[in-house]
Parts: sequence; C-alpha cells; structure tokens
Amino acid sequence: MNPSDHIYQTLKTALVELFDIEPERIRPDADLYTDLNIDSIDAIDLIDHIKRVTGHKLLAEDFRNVRKVQDVVDAVSRKLTTA
Repeated sequence: MNPSDHIYQTLKTALVELFDIEPERIRPDADLYTDLNIDSIDAIDLIDHIKRVTGHKLLAEDFRNVRKVQDVVDAVSRKLTTA
C-alpha cells in the first residue's frame, strides 16, 4: 500500500469512527462540508486525531484550503514528506 492509500484509509476510518459517517459516502472527491456534513469544530477534531495517529505536528493552517477528502490526504502527505 502506498503512503497516500494508507493516509486515505486512516482518514476514512477516522471519519467513520469519529463522526459516524457511512463508509460508502467517503470518497476522494467527497466534500467534507457539504457531502459529509463536517463543521469547523469537527475539522479541528479530525486534525487532532490525524496528529495523534501520525505522530506528526499538524497545524490548522495546513488545512486552510481543504475542501475534499483528497485534499486532506494531499495535505497530510505533503506534511509527512517534509517532516
């Protein structure tokens, strides 16, 4: 499994466990806010969860322009490759 696939699976698991989102609704092109009903507080919880799982410090500004699930995967991947 390549790193992006691993990040995607980790993110998908987090969305299911933290926010009770049905797995079939989670796709790379799904909009976090309109398709998955994530609000700004949920987004902060998600960032915190990703920090704990990856062990890397992630900042809210790393996710400023994130809208879709794939955007989160890309942001985390960039952060992990520069860490």
